[in-house]
Amino acid sequence: MPLNRAKILPVLVTAAAVLAAPPQVAAAAGLSGSYLAATQADIQDDYATAAAYYGRALALDPGNLVLMQNATVARVAENDVAGAVTLAKELLAKAPGNPVGLLVVLADDLARGDFGAAEATLGKSGSDANPLFVGLLSGWLAAGRDDFVEAQARFDAMNQNEALAAYGQYHKALALALAGDFVSAEAIFAGGQNGPLHLGRAAIAAHAQTLAQIDRTDDAIAVIDRALADGYPSTALVDLRDRLAAGEEVPFTQITRAQDGAADVFLTMSEGLGSADSDRLAIVYARLAGYIRPDLVEASLVSAEALARQGRYDLATAALAEVPADSPWYVTAEIRRAETQRAAGDAEAGIATLTALAAAHPDSLEVQAALADQLRMAERYADAAKAYSATIALLSPPLPAHWGLFYSRAIAYERAGEWPKAEADFREALALQPGQPSVQNYLGYSLVEQGRNLDEALALIEQAVAGQPDDGYITDSLGWVLFRLGRYEDALPHMLRAVELEPVDPVINDHLGDVLWKVGRKREAEFQWRRALSFGPAPDLDMDRLRAKLSGGLEAVGPEARTPPPAATDGPQDG
Repeated sequence: MPLNRAKILPVLVTAAAVLAAPPQVAAAAGLSGSYLAATQADIQDDYATAAAYYGRALALDPGNLVLMQNATVARVAENDVAGAVTLAKELLAKAPGNPVGLLVVLADDLARGDFGAAEATLGKSGSDANPLFVGLLSGWLAAGRDDFVEAQARFDAMNQNEALAAYGQYHKALALALAGDFVSAEAIFAGGQNGPLHLGRAAIAAHAQTLAQIDRTDDAIAVIDRALADGYPSTALVDLRDRLAAGEEVPFTQITRAQDGAADVFLTMSEGLGSADSDRLAIVYARLAGYIRPDLVEASLVSAEALARQGRYDLATAALAEVPADSPWYVTAEIRRAETQRAAGDAEAGIATLTALAAAHPDSLEVQAALADQLRMAERYADAAKAYSATIALLSPPLPAHWGLFYSRAIAYERAGEWPKAEADFREALALQPGQPSVQNYLGYSLVEQGRNLDEALALIEQAVAGQPDDGYITDSLGWVLFRLGRYEDALPHMLRAVELEPVDPVINDHLGDVLWKVGRKREAEFQWRRALSFGPAPDLDMDRLRAKLSGGLEAVGPEARTPPPAATDGPQDG
């Protein structure tokens, strides 16, 4: 059965070791304002600026170990690993056991193919070093000396720890494949009673490539088909399957030298740190993995993901731009690059990226849907509807899983003022996925706003609430629809529940104020309007109207303009 790499928690370098020292250390060391500027940049994960200021501070205090370590981490994170190596060597000269220095120098030893030096560096890591990292890397160090017998023994030694055994056997299989023993490697990949040893996409690809080497192409295709059916939506796996099905001779390329195996160890550590609390450490491991093996595209993807979580969209975009156009990962990388461009505030750049990609891949459902989503989020609704239509045209026939495409196109049509087309798509989405709360909510709310099919509309929203009772926005829709129908007492408990679920949403607080006013609880209504004002502004909240209500009550304003359901734009991003 597939294993979850995210369970890897201990690391050679702790998260604390890669965080900038607190400002009080600077004061104690008597450093200049450059340190404070570097620390501030580091807090904001602005690695390039931090590295520059750490460099200035080091010029003033070249013996400061805190500065040296922080500068080393910043250099790695901004992808200047060569510059980090120089700093790391200086750091180790003054503090031989420094974990950051050891990790960076170890990566440099491996990148240069100096396995003897790497073995010596790894040996200095101490007893607290992560056993997974040390165990896997020691096996590849033996393989780097062409001692595959010793490599197997080191990987097998990891069987003594049940939590590490699967990883040791996976890397043993890779080493056997590197040595040309594909039969033995495949036996390990195939696994035993617990199923195939598929730790992730790379393991699936390695298994399929191994089967191809022993003339079991049909089995290789079946391995990939099962993986895709189990939820691995990998362009790289699809590309491999297509090549195998076309009868192409597929070599074993997952590991072509011992350094590749070592790079995979670093990448494994990075992938096991996929949380906001350890993003910096994940970036360090991913950058070093890419330094050891420059063609390891996955390292760019992993580092970009962590950088994007930190809000460093410039570095994330640059990392994704490193993926070559002939890589099976190129489409995935370009879609993600468009997302980072949009997140950085340049939606048009993201749309341009996806427009070019869609032109190059007109038959790709993933690409066409991504472009449509970007256009919708940029509020280019007419263009988005056309793009969704191009996406839906690729379906033959639409499946239940494709309901989101019709829902998203319906939103685009509705926002573009083409209600008949929107209603048809909402109903098609419900035909594909009956009882989908998001669709029920949007369709029902829209019908009420138009004064049409009111019984059906209310039933739809009530069903949506029943389907997602803890969704504050859908609950707000029910309360607001009852309010618009003049059923104020019925609306009140639902609005109170909506505010309980989403206490700081200004629109929901505003709605509750309106309901409270209508049931005669005017002081409470004014309190909710003030709360809404303090939480605003919001896209669907008229701040002037809200102030007018606070001045003269609900009667001081006319009927509210029609607005879309709350969070309506948060629909599915793909099919």
